[in-house]
Amino acid sequence: MSLTDKAIERIRDLIGSGELPPGSKLPPEQQLAAELGLSRNLMREAVKALVVARVLEIRRGDGTYVTSLAPEVLLSGISSAVELLRGDTQLELTEVRRLFEPVATGLAATRISDRELFEVEQHLNAMRAARDDVELLNSHDAAFHRAVVAATGNATLTTLLEGISSRTVRARVWRGLVDDNAASRTLAEHEAIFRALADRDAALAQAAALVHVNTTERWLREHVGHEPR
Repeated sequence: MSLTDKAIERIRDLIGSGELPPGSKLPPEQQLAAELGLSRNLMREAVKALVVARVLEIRRGDGTYVTSLAPEVLLSGISSAVELLRGDTQLELTEVRRLFEPVATGLAATRISDRELFEVEQHLNAMRAARDDVELLNSHDAAFHRAVVAATGNATLTTLLEGISSRTVRARVWRGLVDDNAASRTLAEHEAIFRALADRDAALAQAAALVHVNTTERWLREHVGHEPR
C-alpha cells in the first residue's frame, strides 16, 4: 500500500467511525495532517482522490466537506467506468441486467404508488408514439425502466442499474436498426410489464421483465461481433 493509499485509508476511517459524518466539514488541512501524522502533500493527494470518488467535495471559499455518502452520489461514477470498458463486455452487462432488473421489477410491483404507476404509463404511451423512431423509442424505453426501478424505493439498486444502462441502451438501438420486428415485440413486452405492475402482481412482473431482458440478450448473443463501432 502506497503512502497516499494509507492517507486515504486514514480519512476513510474517520468517516467510517462517525468522527466525520456526512455533511461535516474537514478541519483545516494543516490541522488534519498533524492529527493524522501525515505530510500536507500526502493530505492533499488523499483529499483529491476522495473528491474524485465523491466521498469529499470542495466548496470554493468554504472548505472541504464529506458528501451525503448517499448511493446516488457514491455509485454515480459506475456509468463512467462502464463507458470505458473494453472487450466483449456488452453481453456481460446484459447478463448483469438480467440478474437485477427482473427482481427489481417484481419488487416494484409490491411498492409502486398510483403516481409512480402513472409515470410508468406515460413512458409507455411515449414509446407507442415513437415506435417508428428507433432512437426516441429506446430513449423512452430507458425512461420506462428507470421509473419502474425507482418505484422500488431502493436507491442503491436504482443507481447500479442506471450505471449499466447506457451501454445496454446502445445495444437495443442497434437491434432496432437491424430488426424490423423489434419495435412491436418491445412494445408488447413493456405492456406486459405494465399490466403486471398495475395488478401489483410481483411474480408476473418479474417474469415479464425476465422475458423482456432475455429477448434482448438472446438477440445480442446471435449478433455479437457484428455491432457497429
